[in-house]
Amino acid sequence: MGLLARVRKQWFIIGVVLVIVAAKLQPSVGVRGGPLKPEITVAYVAVSLIFFNSGLSLKTEELTSALLHFRLHLFVQSFTLVFFPLVVWLLLKVLALTAINQWLLKGLQTVSCMPPPVSSAVILTKAVGGNEAAAIFNSAFGSFLGIVVTPALLLLFLGSSSSVPFSSIFAQLFMTVVVPLILGQVCRGFFREHLERRKIPFGAISSAVLLMIIYTTFCDTFSNPNIELDPTSLLLVVLIIFFLQLSFMLLTFAFSTRSGSGFSPADTVAIMFCSTHKSLTLGIPILKIVFECNAHLSLISVPLLIYHPSQILLGSVLVPTIRRWMTSRQKAMKLSILQFI
Repeated sequence: MGLLARVRKQWFIIGVVLVIVAAKLQPSVGVRGGPLKPEITVAYVAVSLIFFNSGLSLKTEELTSALLHFRLHLFVQSFTLVFFPLVVWLLLKVLALTAINQWLLKGLQTVSCMPPPVSSAVILTKAVGGNEAAAIFNSAFGSFLGIVVTPALLLLFLGSSSSVPFSSIFAQLFMTVVVPLILGQVCRGFFREHLERRKIPFGAISSAVLLMIIYTTFCDTFSNPNIELDPTSLLLVVLIIFFLQLSFMLLTFAFSTRSGSGFSPADTVAIMFCSTHKSLTLGIPILKIVFECNAHLSLISVPLLIYHPSQILLGSVLVPTIRRWMTSRQKAMKLSILQFI
């Protein structure tokens, strides 16, 4: 395989590296309020485009089938909004005995309480070729559920309380997730034959949009003021976050592939990403509302700012490996069915 062919095959990973470097060199371009206006272009336009693209490319019968996959939905939502927070709470009981900044530890707990994201889990599932319909359903449903559950979890674990503007967050989710998805499905109904004949690269389009989200996310991360934060605590938190992500991905993989689980390889891919990813788009506004009067809000936000880009990076790196595993499993299943017949 020539160099150009390798570049084309790995263009997304190369693109991730390039946008991170660009964010590091000039973070002011992509920060909130900056020239790119990510509070509009990303929070509304980019996310809407991702779900419109998903609606346009997704076969309606697949989405209908996903709605009825109750066991998968129950697994994802209970893992991300019940099991995840409880495990982190127990872990923090041990970490509280260390010298790690206590506000960073509180930030780790807030990360665990966040709902799944409305973009990255879907795109990564699509990139692998997993159950995209299930990923879309769980990302959208989890986000709506998180509007109510996340503040309640924060109150339970951290004792913070505040009035949450549910109506405005519901409206934003409805306009950026539900409406574009429905519009995409309607357009697909009118142009189905044309879309199937032209073979439009929907995955590449979504991946290109994700690069913009990664860029603005890292711009915010690099622009975040380092307030009373010692490097050792920050490094330890980064290592803990990567440990949690890898551990939970392996755990969801083990549970969803065990004998008798009833999940297909494509289901496992959706479960791995949707169960372990956390939303920055919803998380930061919720944190700003719940901890509005807290002087340590910046420190509390740091783990979420680290978790979000790291989950995208880790997922992007693992895409080829997970795709090979899923393809091999699907071939093995087909062979076993043919032999049985």
